[in-house]
Amino acid sequence: MTLLLLLLAAYLLGSIPFAIVSSRLFGLADPRKYGSGNPGATNVLRSGNKAAALLTLVGDCAKGWLAAWGASRLGFDATDTALAGLAAFLGHVFSVFLRFNGGKGVATALGVLLGINAWVALAALATWLAVAFTTRYSSAAALSAALATPVAGYVLLGPTPVTGVLALIAAILIWRHNSNIRKLLNGTEGRIGGRKA
Repeated sequence: MTLLLLLLAAYLLGSIPFAIVSSRLFGLADPRKYGSGNPGATNVLRSGNKAAALLTLVGDCAKGWLAAWGASRLGFDATDTALAGLAAFLGHVFSVFLRFNGGKGVATALGVLLGINAWVALAALATWLAVAFTTRYSSAAALSAALATPVAGYVLLGPTPVTGVLALIAAILIWRHNSNIRKLLNGTEGRIGGRKA
């Protein structure tokens, strides 16, 4: 029962749509109505407001971190901590506040990784930054980081249930980027910083 309450709390925390919260704070349009339609930091950046995009990024990342870190601080073991992170990630992707729609989960996944293992998070972030700076495609960077995460988890943590949770998060991230994959293949994907308002 205690674990179920933890997972429910983590899911509700993850469901907070910071893209919409920050857009309202800055008087911007709903990010679901322009660009990619994704309520995430990259799409908020397309509004031209870097502060709103930064707030979205920090908020989405922080909720994933808080769910995993909080679980560990409450005395839950590594597997339950990873499950709490997964619940927060699922909350972002399938937000109860957005009728079970949501963002693609990149920033929230990074926060979860930070709460689970900083070195795995660093490996994922380094991969994202390398691909993003090279290609200027946020989606390509996210896909590369998703692929790198379970590999880094296996190398650093071994074949544990936590690594399995990381692989599941990576699989969902890739699935959520299916439209981006098609656009990348067609050469129609938007680049980081490009406005589509």
